[in-house]
Amino acid sequence: MITGSIVAMATPMKVNGDIDWEALRRLVNFHLENGTDGIVAAGTTGEPTTMSFAEHFDVIRAVVEEVDGRIPVIAGTGANATSEAVELARYAGEVGADYCLSVCPYYNKPTQEGLYQHFKAVAEGSKLPVILYNVPGRTCSDLYNETVLRLAEVDNIIGLKDATGNLERAEDLIARLRGSDFMLYSGDDGTACDFMLIGGHGDISVTANVAPRAMHELCAAAVAGDADKAHQINTRLMPLHTNLGVESNPIPVKWALHRMGLIEPGIRLPLTWLSEKYHSTIGEALQLAGLTDD
Repeated sequence: MITGSIVAMATPMKVNGDIDWEALRRLVNFHLENGTDGIVAAGTTGEPTTMSFAEHFDVIRAVVEEVDGRIPVIAGTGANATSEAVELARYAGEVGADYCLSVCPYYNKPTQEGLYQHFKAVAEGSKLPVILYNVPGRTCSDLYNETVLRLAEVDNIIGLKDATGNLERAEDLIARLRGSDFMLYSGDDGTACDFMLIGGHGDISVTANVAPRAMHELCAAAVAGDADKAHQINTRLMPLHTNLGVESNPIPVKWALHRMGLIEPGIRLPLTWLSEKYHSTIGEALQLAGLTDD
């Protein structure tokens, strides 16, 4: 199982919105060189909702090929139609991804039983181990702890990315799953350090896009229980954790990657490039993290 810093990798695009395949390969190697413990390809931060099925498949395949087995690849395979989520997970398995990350169905607001049946169908329809993804702030669909516990008993469902930022809720789930091999990952950078210190296994991170080495070190310290070191690193990164959310993800992180010279300023509608009023905010956060000189 993966522990540590898992980057929810942005998908580089050219100014006209085309996927920039050369930049994608560069980003993968940027993470390999800087200690990232795993890569999510075409997760929420990767803008899959604006991609065609063919593009979504191609991004997963390209990341798998460039990684070439050096670290685990988690394919973003969520959809609000169960049949599409199953199809995406099957394809990810065919091209060699190690896991799939399946988000709660968005917009249609299923019941807890509907969520259970949805994820059970994904697990049964794919050979890939499934990591559940709960992010109610984006999906309007909340996967309750009781439903997670039911799903933890389903073969092939091996973990959860919890992006609620609710540490009390996380502590309850960690306690109730203690002794099992079910993996629990934070999906909220601002609370991820404490999530891991109370027993979480890692962080599926937006901040890791721009600060992969620091996030690797933070997560390694937190998972090992070294609170002093973890908090020291986390304090330096907190302006990034906070300000990479000033507009909808991945708008701020793509601007930051461009500011660092790693990608072109490309994003797809309905998302737009970062508003000018936030440029100095993100720029200062990069500087405080030691990622740029000015």
